[in-house]
Amino acid sequence: MFTALLALVTAALFAGGALYVSVAEHPARMRLAEPAALAQWQPSYARAAPLQAGLALLSFLLGAWTWWTLGDPWLLAGALAIGANIPLTLLVIMPANRRLKATDIEAAGPETRVLLARWGSLHALRTLLGLAAVALYFIAFLQP
Repeated sequence: MFTALLALVTAALFAGGALYVSVAEHPARMRLAEPAALAQWQPSYARAAPLQAGLALLSFLLGAWTWWTLGDPWLLAGALAIGANIPLTLLVIMPANRRLKATDIEAAGPETRVLLARWGSLHALRTLLGLAAVALYFIAFLQP
């Protein structure tokens, strides 16, 4: 059950980071002018992406392995919830990420604001999936 605890902890770290971005960092960023908002987003994304991806992947692997070992469906549900962030990011969010990373700060304008707003909405989905994974893993601990 130690691996289930690690799955829960890594999901909680992921969810906490994602929640901070969704409720504090991104809304503050959106109050800035487009060049400043983009100038803040680019290094923030570069630093956060490896951490968030690593936590999601590690939590997924730990949850799936523990489910395989114990057979608890709540562990599988938690693993699938946190793991869903990977295809969501790669298939849905990545196009916006690439465009934002490729935009020169001096060229940032209204289209940049639209992309940042879209990114924020999509990131909120990542936050919800992370929080759902925490809840599902926690339920696994409540089972007899």
